[in-house]
Amino acid sequence: MKLISWNVNGLRACLTHDFAASFAALDADVFSVQETKMQPGQADFAPEGYTEYTYSAEKKGYSGTACWCKTPPLRVTTGIGREEHDHEGRVLTLEYPGFYLVNCYTPNSQDGLKRLDYRMTWEDDFRAYLLGLDAKKPVILCGDLNVAHQEIDIKNAKTNRMSAGFTDQERAKMTELLAAGFTDSFRAVHPDEVKYSWWSYRFHAREKNAGWRIDYFLVSDRIADKIKAAEIHNEVFGSDHCPVELDIDL
Repeated sequence: MKLISWNVNGLRACLTHDFAASFAALDADVFSVQETKMQPGQADFAPEGYTEYTYSAEKKGYSGTACWCKTPPLRVTTGIGREEHDHEGRVLTLEYPGFYLVNCYTPNSQDGLKRLDYRMTWEDDFRAYLLGLDAKKPVILCGDLNVAHQEIDIKNAKTNRMSAGFTDQERAKMTELLAAGFTDSFRAVHPDEVKYSWWSYRFHAREKNAGWRIDYFLVSDRIADKIKAAEIHNEVFGSDHCPVELDIDL
């Protein structure tokens, strides 16, 4: 089974930058995207052979998640069941016979870390949500988790320390999530490889490969041995992020 996740930074904009061609070339069984920035019906994209599921933020032009599936899931749920979090279209969960696939766009702590306190609450509540699912069947979590976990995951670790996405607090929450029973698929397959999934639009960051690895596939520890491949497609353009891939035998 081949899974793709991509923060498209606006699906309508990405469609003007060959999203459809990239989608076809990547040929995923489930293709998950984050930051769609749209309401249902605002984009003309209906790939043959796929069923689409979307979850939009109440605020127009903001956040949002979507999945396209070759095999429809048993059930699709939106949000994490907590009122304070479920207005921004951030979590789309697909239930399959043997696992849950959770597509997540984690809140950014923002400039000046003005949303860091909210982010900490989100992290605890989201981890509890994932563990609730994991108690029933294995979980595959994908998406833009808005944190570079270790120094290997960011180009300029020293100068970015305590920037949004690389605060000690956010990194500790990722450590806590992994310790709760999850495996970072890319790092499991490529323990020492330096590869990034997001680059700022400023300062020619992508040309210089001054990036961050903030897009992930995490899997329940008990299915980590089923991982066949984990890749970062930094050759694919169309967004400030690139697609990430998980191949798993489930």
